[in-house]
Amino acid sequence: EVQLVESGGGLVQAGGSLRLSCAASGFSFDDSAIAWFRQAPGKEREGVSCISRSDGSTYYRDSVKGRFTISRDSAKNLVYLQMNSLKPEDTAVYYCAADEMYYCSDNGPRMSDFGYWGQGTQVTVSS
Repeated sequence: EVQLVESGGGLVQAGGSLRLSCAASGFSFDDSAIAWFRQAPGKEREGVSCISRSDGSTYYRDSVKGRFTISRDSAKNLVYLQMNSLKPEDTAVYYCAADEMYYCSDNGPRMSDFGYWGQGTQVTVSS
């Protein structure tokens, strides 16, 4: 059974930091690209960051560049999203997604590119 379980969300003041984790199981983690998406109330889900399976290439949407860092730990089947200098506009439910066919590119991840999804973790940034 494929599972992606996010954790690490919470309430933080603007300027603070959080580290999200995504625990993966039930599929070939090392052969999969992993992405983080987020969805704010009333808005569409958007790709935030992505890390490829092979060369570890990464993608960040412009609004998080320089503040967020994605990484993966193959020994533990974990993917992290370190979020620094958080802003109220980062408030959203953050989802982890994986796919064995996708390769992260400058075009950014789309929901349709990913077959496996977690349930999400809430991030709230207060002003």
